[in-house]
Amino acid sequence: MATIRQFEERLHEEIKTGEIAGFTHLYCGQEAAAVGVCDHLTTEDMIVSTHRGHGHCIAKGCDVKGMMKEIYGRADGLCKGRGGSMHIADLSIGMLGANGIVGAGAPQAVGAALAAKLQGKGRVAIAFSGDGACNQGTTFEAMNFAVVTKVPAIFVFENNHYSEHTGVDYAVGTARDIASRAEAFGMKVWRADGCDFFDTYAVMGELLDYVRSTNLPAAIELDTERFYGHFEGDPQRYRGPGELDRIRAERDALKIFRDRAPGAGLTDLAPLDAIDAEVAQLIEEATAEARAAAPPDPATVAEDVYVDY
Repeated sequence: MATIRQFEERLHEEIKTGEIAGFTHLYCGQEAAAVGVCDHLTTEDMIVSTHRGHGHCIAKGCDVKGMMKEIYGRADGLCKGRGGSMHIADLSIGMLGANGIVGAGAPQAVGAALAAKLQGKGRVAIAFSGDGACNQGTTFEAMNFAVVTKVPAIFVFENNHYSEHTGVDYAVGTARDIASRAEAFGMKVWRADGCDFFDTYAVMGELLDYVRSTNLPAAIELDTERFYGHFEGDPQRYRGPGELDRIRAERDALKIFRDRAPGAGLTDLAPLDAIDAEVAQLIEEATAEARAAAPPDPATVAEDVYVDY
């Protein structure tokens, strides 16, 4: 969670320099959701992310320096500098890719889950999506298909209360109960506080035990918050007075972790300070290396356009 937070906070500053091209959507505030889910997974399990994908990538184990180079558009980036912020992937660890199309990850995850079922390796496939994607027809079709085909697909809905700039109370018919939509398709659902790592981790553990033992789909809704706008540069005028101050004070995933750590047996918090310092050094190195790295050779522009089967 510390790595995600510092990675995103650094990007928030670096984007102002104009050296990073394209749109960037920061994950700050939602760290406990990504880590609480992915801490249970192996490299064989698969996830599909969203346009707000950096947190999922880091939680799944993507190389932080390779990610930073990718965001800077460098040849040594995880996708050779061709994907940028919204399309980071690393198939070797089951990260099937971030995705700039809202709701596009759900059918991909169901396809991956079907493959996992046919291969019989006990793997699961997870589609991360938000309260905006829950309104997409692709998501509805994917949930129905997952139930019909009985595959180990998991739909993780991170409800951060805003679909771009539109509040969930206005845009979603079931308002703050997105999980009930998945339940209507015939799958079991869970709910957890997506700002609390311990709650998310515990509930996700129950869900995964169910999916791995039954090979059936399931869904979870994580109530969470985002600290920054939909994209970098979003003025957030749709926010209520004092809203951002309130959520940073009351719903900061890292603060909540520190507050709850003693009750979880982590009475010595000094290692957390050491982690913060270690992460700061990592992010500093990643940024410096990304700046200094070479961009892709223009002669390679036609490479990787089509898959050769």
